[in-house]
Amino acid sequence: MDTNAAPLPPTSPTTAATAALADAAVRLGIPVAVAPVTLAALLPGRPFHGPAAPVTHLGSVDVLLETIDDAPPGAVLVVDNGGRHDEACVGDLMLLEAKLAGMAGAVIWGLHRDTAQLREIGLPLFSLGAHPFGPRRVPPAGTAMRSAFLDGVSIRPGDWIAADDDGVLVIGGDRGDELFAEARRIQSVEGAQAERMRAGASLRDQLHFSRYRELQAGDPSLTLRRYLAETGGAIET
Repeated sequence: MDTNAAPLPPTSPTTAATAALADAAVRLGIPVAVAPVTLAALLPGRPFHGPAAPVTHLGSVDVLLETIDDAPPGAVLVVDNGGRHDEACVGDLMLLEAKLAGMAGAVIWGLHRDTAQLREIGLPLFSLGAHPFGPRRVPPAGTAMRSAFLDGVSIRPGDWIAADDDGVLVIGGDRGDELFAEARRIQSVEGAQAERMRAGASLRDQLHFSRYRELQAGDPSLTLRRYLAETGGAIET
C-alpha cells in the first residue's frame, strides 16, 4: 500500500448523495461526469465514495493487484474492461483483496462473477452484470495502465468517485471541497423541508409558491430555479 498517496479531502463527503452533488454542480457551474446508467449496484442501499484508483484490465489479475497495492485507504477501484459482455474481469478473490486493503468500493466497466460470494463479502460494487467465465484470451504483457474509461467517461488518479443507488459520479479534484460543501447544504435544506412536510406543511407553503406565481405573472422570465436561488430555498428542479 502506498502510504504517500493523496489523503482524503479534509471535508469528508460521507453524507453527500449523488443527487445533491449533481444539484450542487449545476448551481456552482462545476463540471461533473456521470457514469453510464447501464452500470448497476450489486448491493443496493450501500453508497460509497473515495479517490479513484483506476486501471485498464489487460486480461490478467496482476494489474488489478498492483492497483490495489498502490491505492490509498478508502479508494475506489475502477476497472476498465471495455464494457465486454463475453467475460467477467473481477470475482470474489479480487473484491475480497480490495476490501482487505481498505478500499471503499469498486466500479467495473465490464462484468463480475462469483455473485453470491460478492454479496457475502459486502464490498459495494457497480458493474454491467454477471458472467460465469473469466478471461479466456491470452493476456498481453505490459505495465498497468493507471487510467480507465467508463464508455467514454475518463477516470484519472486524483478524481473522486461518488456512488449510490442513483448512479456513479466522477468528480475532478480542483473544486471538490466546494462541491461537497454545497451538496451538504442542499441536503440539509431539503431534509428540513421533508421533515416539515411529514408534519403537515406542504412544500408549496414552505416555498411561498403563491408569491412565486405572483412574481412570475409580472415577470414571465422568472423561473422557479431562480426564485429559489434568490430566496435561499432548495428543491430538485
